Amino acid sequence: MKISQYDTVLLKDGREAAIVEVFSPTNFAADVGDSPEDWETIYITLDQIEKRLTGMYGKPYND
Repeated sequence: MKISQYDTVLLKDGREAAIVEVFSPTNFAADVGDSPEDWETIYITLDQIEKRLTGMYGKPYND
């Protein structure tokens, strides 16, 4: 699965995350949280991602 900057992904732990930086095809920085007051930037790997939910413009993915 190819992950791009600004994709929204579902993590295997059940959280949704917005990809804010792509360091390599398998390493990313992502924001998690419900609002700007509780957003947290975390560093994740491809194996922590269950699936892509939406892309940069909110277009849903089916993969």
